[in-house]
Amino acid sequence: MRYDLMIVGPATRDENIDYTGAVDRSVGGAVTFCTPAARAAGAKVFAAVKIAPADTDIIDGFGMDPADIALLGSEKTTLMRNEYFTADRERRKSGCAAQSDPVLPEEIPDVDCKLYHLAGLLYGDFPNALIESLHKKGLVSADAQGFLRHNENGQLCFHDWADKMQYLPYMDFLKTDAAEAEILTGLSDREAAAKQLYAWGAKEVMVSHNSEILVYDGHGTYTCPIKARNLSGRTGRGDTTFGSYLAMRMLGADVPAALQYATACVSLKMETPGPFAGTRADVEAYIEQFYK
Repeated sequence: MRYDLMIVGPATRDENIDYTGAVDRSVGGAVTFCTPAARAAGAKVFAAVKIAPADTDIIDGFGMDPADIALLGSEKTTLMRNEYFTADRERRKSGCAAQSDPVLPEEIPDVDCKLYHLAGLLYGDFPNALIESLHKKGLVSADAQGFLRHNENGQLCFHDWADKMQYLPYMDFLKTDAAEAEILTGLSDREAAAKQLYAWGAKEVMVSHNSEILVYDGHGTYTCPIKARNLSGRTGRGDTTFGSYLAMRMLGADVPAALQYATACVSLKMETPGPFAGTRADVEAYIEQFYK
């Protein structure tokens, strides 16, 4: 079996408090949102999920064939708390009560994949040795969040990635949001930041923003606007975007087509809480309605 991509990272137990004070407890984590979005696009996906063995209900919740998913054992499952201060969920305070163990190179399942995506949450999820090991196996992608966001006694703090100059050249695809891009480059202009990350070695750079998604690949800058009609499903925005984008690229779509699909997918997903539960046909219908 050859997979289009393997999505690797910790799933989480989340406590989300909205601006009204309403509390929602759910399963989260980049791997939780990336995986269904990639599968919906039609990609053959393997999920390698870092959790405590007692939390197998998280694995069951993916609804995948057992042959396509693996539990990577950890002493703890990551526990996150997000408090949102506005209806659009753009302003929030996040905390971490527990962090899973790092994913080690020897834990990666021995399956044939085109691309390995590091769907991280916190600094320490992925040691440098893992990046080096996966680079030898196939293409590598990563969410910059997993290298910038530090758990400091339960508080989440962002710091520049000390090893970025060494490891950005290992990244065939890199995703950041606008704030993360500025931390990495010192540049507030999203296009300029993407070009700088490319110059430092990342081969295809996505920068997400609440108004649009931008991609720079060394040949051109591509943007596509977000058109969600409501923001009730804001949590998981970036992960849904990148999961669907990577899937489309692995399936052969060019950058503009993959970007339009991914932006439409996340626009549709943002209208409903939880991971993307639609189909590729649903996304294509959304494109016809809102992007043509």
